[in-house]
Amino acid sequence: MATGAPGVTLPGEPAERSVPGPEGANGRSVRGWTAYGPPALAALPLALLAMAAWLGRHVRPSADDWCFLPQVRDHGVMGLIGKFYGTDNGRLGNGVLVGLYAKPGIAGHQWFAAVSAVVILALLWGALRTVLRLAGCTAPRGVPLLVAAMTAVVFLFPTLNIYKTFYWPASSVSHTVAPVLACAAVIPLAWARSRRGRRAALAAVFATGAFLGTLSEETSAVTLVALAAGLLVHRRLFVPRVRSYARAWCLTGLAGVATGLLVLVTSPGSRQRRERYGARTGDLFSPTALAESFHGFLDILGTVLTTWQYVGAVAAGLLLGLLLRNRSGHPSVLLPCRPAFLLAVGALAVVVSGYLCTVLTYPLFGEAVARAARTWNDYLLLYVLVLTGAGALLGRALRRAGWRTGAVAAAGAAVCAACCAGLAVPVGDLGQDLRVRAERWDHQDRWLREHVARGARVLPYHPVSISGMGEPFGGRRHKPWPARCVAAYYHLSRVTFAPGRLP
Repeated sequence: MATGAPGVTLPGEPAERSVPGPEGANGRSVRGWTAYGPPALAALPLALLAMAAWLGRHVRPSADDWCFLPQVRDHGVMGLIGKFYGTDNGRLGNGVLVGLYAKPGIAGHQWFAAVSAVVILALLWGALRTVLRLAGCTAPRGVPLLVAAMTAVVFLFPTLNIYKTFYWPASSVSHTVAPVLACAAVIPLAWARSRRGRRAALAAVFATGAFLGTLSEETSAVTLVALAAGLLVHRRLFVPRVRSYARAWCLTGLAGVATGLLVLVTSPGSRQRRERYGARTGDLFSPTALAESFHGFLDILGTVLTTWQYVGAVAAGLLLGLLLRNRSGHPSVLLPCRPAFLLAVGALAVVVSGYLCTVLTYPLFGEAVARAARTWNDYLLLYVLVLTGAGALLGRALRRAGWRTGAVAAAGAAVCAACCAGLAVPVGDLGQDLRVRAERWDHQDRWLREHVARGARVLPYHPVSISGMGEPFGGRRHKPWPARCVAAYYHLSRVTFAPGRLP
């Protein structure tokens, strides 16, 4: 939210000194870049998202999906939601989203990447536009889309396991889509110009928080930290006329998340899950668990901070800061920005929420928590947003200092292009793996269905895994549990291990 603060003054305060306009400090016009550069540059991350979404047509079920598909087929979406609440994990919101993509069967898995990419991009774009409007700022056409698209690709693709982050629906709805949905709570603030609009925005943030509470414990933790941080520093962020409403909005969001979490943690499914993984409160926050979680989080930080592609978020924010202008007739709700303070608050929120998420996931993954990259996404989006904000503050500072905006913009654009090119390589490599697995999966699927149609009740199954995903008899035959779900999916009594590919 601090990115929109350039040129903001309070009534009665002296205005900030003028800043160089689009011509730059050296007098050279960069209007051509302002008019055509951002839309052209936005084509790069958009093309990367489109390519990744197109490759999603090769996704086939694996791991937990084997269990969800027969459940939804036989008992419907409500049956799956009841199973989640009563026996699995208590996540009602999770059951809703899983049921929505599992209901169409294989097609739901194939379309999931494309649909989620559009949803993520649209929500990030909408949230950014809302923040700019509240800050009384405007940006040239194409800049918000560029920043939203760069944020999306930097969030989705620098991970250690792109498949589990973006293509595996069961993981994505909990750890990738969930934090973006949290950002969506900001969008209704655009309505808050009237009493009815303010009430609608409060209702929206409460509903979003309650849904997140039943969707993902980790995203809920990040949301609680972010809202609490906003509540603590709102007097240093917002002008007096909106402080009471900002405080009410944060408190309503906190109440919503707490309500959802209360529904989740008191559910029979959540109690069974905690017992199954030894995640009772006393064990979760024992000195040993806290210390081991801390060491795991340090390893995670080491990986994240040395992943160079995240600099793409800084570059996108830099371009935003260079091109932002005050919006005439739309007073800002933000105080003049204090870059060091804002960045310190953002960094602290990332560290606190990241460590808390590591503590919550440690009972399930143990020492492997530092390798379970899909669970990092709950707080990595906040990290990417802080980096984008840092870039915007840097761009604003350089513009005020009289730097040659054309040269700085060119450097930022080059970094964005390099980031997209670097991320296209692992996405393309994964696409080849997806195609190979799809061919083998489809071949085995046809073979199994043909033999089921002939009356077979027990059939062999050969693991067809990808990116470390669980498969029946996969992991040196140490993962037999999906076999029961595969048997249910094909209406078999059981499946046996096939050492080689089926004919």
